[in-house]
Amino acid sequence: MPEQNLPKNNKNNPNAGLLLIGDELLSGRTQDVNFPSIARFLTERGVDLCEVRVVSDDESDIVAAVNALRARYTYVFTTGGIGPTHDDITADAIAKAFGVEIEQHPQAVKMLHKLFEANGVEANEARMRMARVPVGGELIDSDKIKVPGFHIGNVFVMAGVPKIMNLMLEAVSDMIEGGAVVLSKSVRIEKGEGDLAVPLAQIQDQFPNVSIGSYPFHEKGCYGANIVLRGRNEDDLARAFKQVEALV
Repeated sequence: MPEQNLPKNNKNNPNAGLLLIGDELLSGRTQDVNFPSIARFLTERGVDLCEVRVVSDDESDIVAAVNALRARYTYVFTTGGIGPTHDDITADAIAKAFGVEIEQHPQAVKMLHKLFEANGVEANEARMRMARVPVGGELIDSDKIKVPGFHIGNVFVMAGVPKIMNLMLEAVSDMIEGGAVVLSKSVRIEKGEGDLAVPLAQIQDQFPNVSIGSYPFHEKGCYGANIVLRGRNEDDLARAFKQVEALV
C-alpha cells in the first residue's frame, strides 16, 4: 500500500502543484485552458497554487515531476494522458512514481461498461485501458462523471479534456482540505511604474502580509499600472489599499 500521509506544510495554508501533461501542449497545437480553472478552484478554497509544470508524454519525465511535486506540496493535480490511446501513459507513470502495480479498478470497469453500452460502442481492450488505476488508488467519482479519474496519496489525476476535467474538479472539492481564502483589491493608477516603484516598495515594507503587484499598461497614449493587493487579513489589506489609493 503506498504512503498516504500528506507532506508537512510550513505555511498556514495548504498548497499545491499542478502538472500539465501532453506533447500537444508543448508543441503549441493545443492551448491549455485547464490551468486557469484549477487556479480559480484552489484560490476559492484557500489552497495556494505555488507551481505549474508542463511535461511531454514521456514516462520518466512524468515520474520525476510527480515525485518532485508530491514531496513539496500538500496536493498535486495532473491533467492529461488518461485516455485509451498508446500515448496515454499517465496512469502507468503515477504507478511507477508510487512504486506500485497498476490494475483495472472494479468500479472503473463498471463505469466504462455502462458508458460504452449507452453509446453503442464496443468495450474493447483499448477503451478498457481507461479502467487501469495504480494499486491503492481511489476513483474521483460523482454521478456526473462518466470516465475514471483517480487519486493516490496526495496526487489527483484528472482528464485533459476541459469539460471532463471540470466535472472531476467539482468532485475533488470534498476530498481536499482548504484554508483561509485570499482576498484582493485593485486600483488603476495612470502613472509610470518608475514613478510608483519607490512608494509601492515603502507600502510593501509596512505590510509584509499583503502581496502588492504592479501590472503595467499602455492604452491610447496613456501609461500606467493596475496595482493588485492580495492578503488574508482583511484589516491589513484595507489599510494597505488606502495608502495605495492615495498614490492616484
